[in-house]
Amino acid sequence: MADFNQAFQLVIAHEGGYVNDPDDPGGETYKGVARKIHSKWEGWQNIDILKRQPGFPGNLDKDAELQSAIADFYRINFWDKVKGDQIENQQVAESIFDFAVNAGVSTSASLAQMVIDAQTDGVIGQESITKINAFNTEHFLAAFTVAKIARYVNIVKKRPTSRKYFYGWVLRALGETA
Repeated sequence: MADFNQAFQLVIAHEGGYVNDPDDPGGETYKGVARKIHSKWEGWQNIDILKRQPGFPGNLDKDAELQSAIADFYRINFWDKVKGDQIENQQVAESIFDFAVNAGVSTSASLAQMVIDAQTDGVIGQESITKINAFNTEHFLAAFTVAKIARYVNIVKKRPTSRKYFYGWVLRALGETA
């Protein structure tokens, strides 16, 4: 079965650190947790305190409580929802998990279900897990990557200001870091 900690390290490498990009619809973001989307996440209280201390934003990465909250956030909100612990292949679990973080759990689940020819309801249940685990790994990863890139193309068409993220998204879909 796939390992959360290994998958989490790959996701965090993509998510980066503290950013407050005015073009990002999520607004203020720390390690991929967007304040506008996840305003109730308890880590924001720690960040607001650390903002007033010397060394911001570098001091965020040194706060053990905040780092633990980040890992818990990703496990609960993404890994557990895509049933990462039940996926046999690590690369497949990492790809579904990473895309769930980047595009949303329902979007990632729907694309995975489309690839494995399961009911596309955006929720990975036992039928989806069984089909994912039985599907050819290389075929799944290739088809899932193409589907992710097609989604990014559509995002840029609908929201041209997101074009600056496109190259990074494609690299991420290919399993590389920028």
